[in-house]
Amino acid sequence: MSLNLAQREAVETLRGPLLVLAGAGTGKTRVVTYRIANLIRNRTRPERILAVTFTNKAAGEMQERAAELLGKRLKVRPEISTFHSLCVRILRRQIERLGYPRQFVIYDRGDQEGAARQALREVRAPSEKLRPGDLLYLIGRWKTASVWPDDAAVQAQSEKEQLAAIAYRRYQDALKIAAAVDFDDLLLLTQDLCTRFPDARRAEAGRFDHLLIDEYQDTNASQYRIVKGLAADHGNLCVVGDDDQSIYGWRGAEVEHILRFQHDWPSAKVVRLEDNYRTCEAILEFANRLITFNRNRHEKILRASRAGGLRPIILQCQDETDEAEKVIADIKLRLANPGIQPRDIAILCRTNEQPRPFEMELRRERIPYVLVGGQSFYDRREVKDILAYLRVLDNPSDEPSLLRIINTPPRGIGQSTVKGLVAQAVEQGRPLWELLCSRHTPCAVASSAADPVDQFRALIEDFRSCLGQTRLAELATQLISRIRYQDDLARQYPDANDQQSRWASVQELVNALAAVEKRAEKPTLRGFLDEVALGERDEAGDKEAKLNRNAVALLTLHAAKGLEFPIVYLVGMENGLLPHQKSLDAEKNGDMSAIDEERRLCYVGVTRARDRLMLTLALSRMKWGKPRATEPSRFLYELTGQAEKVVNKRVEEKKQVGRRRKSAVGRRG
Repeated sequence: MSLNLAQREAVETLRGPLLVLAGAGTGKTRVVTYRIANLIRNRTRPERILAVTFTNKAAGEMQERAAELLGKRLKVRPEISTFHSLCVRILRRQIERLGYPRQFVIYDRGDQEGAARQALREVRAPSEKLRPGDLLYLIGRWKTASVWPDDAAVQAQSEKEQLAAIAYRRYQDALKIAAAVDFDDLLLLTQDLCTRFPDARRAEAGRFDHLLIDEYQDTNASQYRIVKGLAADHGNLCVVGDDDQSIYGWRGAEVEHILRFQHDWPSAKVVRLEDNYRTCEAILEFANRLITFNRNRHEKILRASRAGGLRPIILQCQDETDEAEKVIADIKLRLANPGIQPRDIAILCRTNEQPRPFEMELRRERIPYVLVGGQSFYDRREVKDILAYLRVLDNPSDEPSLLRIINTPPRGIGQSTVKGLVAQAVEQGRPLWELLCSRHTPCAVASSAADPVDQFRALIEDFRSCLGQTRLAELATQLISRIRYQDDLARQYPDANDQQSRWASVQELVNALAAVEKRAEKPTLRGFLDEVALGERDEAGDKEAKLNRNAVALLTLHAAKGLEFPIVYLVGMENGLLPHQKSLDAEKNGDMSAIDEERRLCYVGVTRARDRLMLTLALSRMKWGKPRATEPSRFLYELTGQAEKVVNKRVEEKKQVGRRRKSAVGRRG
């Protein structure tokens, strides 16, 4: 076996609880598959081994690698699957104890929305207060945290959450009557089964002699309890993971599970994989220095197998446009070197809004790229809404756009009115906008909708009259304010982070308008819309299919987990972006966990690079079409060994606040 000493120790430890702390690039998957093979060589029957991971892709790769090591002669294979697949198998055997038939169905998103809509009708929830999507978001959040309807009612704080908790009970009852479960139920019901029925837990646990859990730092509350239940009797539990790469707290993962493993299993052996085979020494020094600022972690220092290397570059830019131009210019320079392909390069961003200027610049330079881990900026719902308004201002005869916005945000023009208007326009052979502008109210419009239709027409006419008179960015800002789009986002999306992300996309669209005005000699709304239309593309296929293309990868830090590239650009290294503003706000309230997760996210970004790393920051960024000064990320100071500058700055800021307060008291005295 070609393994280093630490890897060999993990592979050859065949009994008892084992924690394998596998740092970035240290050969984690290799250790897991070799360990499975070694268990079988030491006479553990393959079907008595259960290995669990988080994705079908990871499970498939693990199964393939284990088969390669063991050879085709092995007729029975170990059970290697995702958590959800495991739970389906358990529930097929045991779910009758919970009052469901064994032939239960698993609802897809459409089925869920139907059940949610019916539950909201039963509790008579006003549609403007709670929509089916809002309810499903809250139910999913509760289920991920192992919260049942009774507990949700107790925990609910806002009026919306209280209403959702009542509807949650109706939704869950409806699923049970229909012999159905949703995706989150697979974990929640399995956890419930193990808790309430000890004999069922023992029966399921008795099927295996060894458990291996991959990416243990990403487990949520239900997964954690299921693992404990299945391993409780024999204690042969091997968990593999890295607390320094725990970046999914926002979707229920709890880093505490890997941090307290030795507390849960006092006899546990700990093996640290610290030999990094991916990143050169110069970059790894930055990563090691950064992550030590997280105090609540397992101690480990990664050692580079590749000595030396190029020291990471920090590039300071004037604004986001300058940042995109300089990064793409550097990429163009790299691609001129023989042996470097577009697929060797990645641009990593913290938020979904940041890629927009990079997309534009990559298009301009005709460099192939793929946007991984998210929609293209112009495919987002909120961006499409505002673009539809802009298209109608430019051309009111654009009926798809007109139909999209006629009741967005809701203004009292219902579906029956819209259908009647379209039917009347077709019958008369007239464009819909022309019908709306008739001197007489169209006969398809009910009296209750007459005023809303008139107000909508007046809104469009008012803003059309401003074209050519008002700056494009300013015009869009006024329009967004007039239709109260931010209020509509708050109504539709109960989660503050979701609201913030969508609102940031709207802001970025305004910034794109401002950038066109700055660049073009005679900027026009039509010119901007043409540029958008020419740049739109259909990026079909999943993450892996995209990455197989020979193109620069443009992706968020969350989507970059598990990937690696010879050349990486980590952009937007500013306070408010990385670390994100919400974590800075949490820190002010005494919560340091959010900052720690942001630091782990930065660490993940740095350790994606094999050979070259460039970190960029902008001195200013556009907000609502106007430049705003930025502040360098605290992580830049930590990466470069200058963290004391941040501390000194905070001390000085506190002193200044104190002096101002004393001065104010003196004046009042």
